[in-house]
Amino acid sequence: MDWKKLLSSERIRKSRRTDIRNEFESDFGRIIYSPALRRMHDKTQVFPLTTDDNIHSRLTHSNEVMSLGFTFGLKLSESKPFQERTGKSEAELLRIIPILLQNICLIHDIGNSPFGHFGETIISKYFEDLFNNEEYKNIFDALSEPQKRDFQNYDGNAQGLRVLTKLQILNDPFGLNLTYATLASSIKYPNSDEINSIKKKKKAKEGEVLEKEFIESKKHGIFDSEKDYFNLIVDETSLRVGGRVIRHPLCYLMEAADSIAYLCMDMEDGFNKGVYSMDFITKKFGKYKGISVCDKICTLLEESTYNNAYKIVNTRIKLIAYFVDIAFNNFIANIEAIEAGTYNKELIEDDKDNVYKIVKSFSTEIFKSREINNLESTGYSVIVGLLDFYIDFIFLKGSKNKSFSNRAIALISNSTIEAAIEETLIETCYRKLKKEKEALEADLKPFRDKGKENTELEKSLHEVEEQIEKLNPLANKYSGLLGKQKEELLSVDEGKDISNVRLEIYNSINPDFHDLDEYYKLRVIVDFISGMTDQYALKHYQKISGQRIN
Repeated sequence: MDWKKLLSSERIRKSRRTDIRNEFESDFGRIIYSPALRRMHDKTQVFPLTTDDNIHSRLTHSNEVMSLGFTFGLKLSESKPFQERTGKSEAELLRIIPILLQNICLIHDIGNSPFGHFGETIISKYFEDLFNNEEYKNIFDALSEPQKRDFQNYDGNAQGLRVLTKLQILNDPFGLNLTYATLASSIKYPNSDEINSIKKKKKAKEGEVLEKEFIESKKHGIFDSEKDYFNLIVDETSLRVGGRVIRHPLCYLMEAADSIAYLCMDMEDGFNKGVYSMDFITKKFGKYKGISVCDKICTLLEESTYNNAYKIVNTRIKLIAYFVDIAFNNFIANIEAIEAGTYNKELIEDDKDNVYKIVKSFSTEIFKSREINNLESTGYSVIVGLLDFYIDFIFLKGSKNKSFSNRAIALISNSTIEAAIEETLIETCYRKLKKEKEALEADLKPFRDKGKENTELEKSLHEVEEQIEKLNPLANKYSGLLGKQKEELLSVDEGKDISNVRLEIYNSINPDFHDLDEYYKLRVIVDFISGMTDQYALKHYQKISGQRIN
């Protein structure tokens, strides 16, 4: 692989340098000030809707992952084999790798729905049932299989790319416009095709076995709506290898940082919430004496002079140090296989002592707890209730009486709707005018069939046809400048041109939610719900279901 391309500091929309920071440091500023990152303070890590400030949220978890990513970046920058591989000195790498890993670790969960990973499961199952529901089947017939897959295999990682590239800046279809290297290395699952589990089921039905499971196909990591940007990212960073799109090498370290943080901190949170005792932890590690890190932990936990707070914190410290060494050493030892796309393991799982399995067993205890199950049941009711309301009002009741859909649309964040219109502006405007023209022609048909005129309808039709004619050159100019932005920096005049043309299109056509196609209407609903914090989702559900009025 070409590390010059893997570390590309170019952006999808070309932009000017404006300050002392390099492009990756600029990325960090864009990320840190983004609303999506702020909202993670009230999104579930493990314990939903907790009022305990000592327990992790998605944001505190992401900060800890970022800290580990920075450590990996420092280690990588001073690694002689890595310096030789990239052709860069330690000083050069120190301005690139630590900040790049910080960036991707900070955004690794930015697309997560309310109520944690269980929220993703709820959304996926909901749409699996919806697309098989006879009542709705005809409504969603126009969706392609890849588009349906976006909802049936909904994943927060794919939503994350959408958040970063589409949902943050209202009048810019490039979102935060992060560097190619940041975007590429943040994509855990560069896969828009079927996931491994579905492929296995299909093979099993045919009496066959899926020969190879690739790590990038574990989940549905790219939505159809981001496929164009994804292809640009892949081409710019040279991630196509042997007919496959593989993970960016730095993504392995981001994934390791994530796993280390959640395994160690979930164990600590479980203890702090009283899910298990210090005696339980001591006995658990005591079963694995002979493994160096377990021996060290047992010595610590069996020391009677230390209090429990000291013991749990230092257990975490020892485990993090162990996992960081395992992950980093595996990365350096397997870098050729990683670059070739033949390394299909997570770095911390490639361990003969399987310490990650020991620590992971604490998470099993947490997810068996009554508190987690009660709160996840609440999360299920909230997300299903929200989806039921918006899909029923917009697609079912709304198809018969527009006042229902208008009521639901009025509750959706304007920015979410505007982002969907922005990314499909030309298609949406043409769709609106086409529908208006077809409706007017249908109204005129009875008059024309009888050789009669309806001056008012004819005038309205003529106005729509004029709008279409007026839109054609504007659409061509806008599309041309939009495409040019991906190739080169626009001049000041061209920058003004694209803003003026865009404004003229909006003012003359005035597209709204109703003009989106069915896929993007669903996208808006899911974008809106998945962007909610846990508390906002709960309160919003209580309002629309009549359980509260303010």
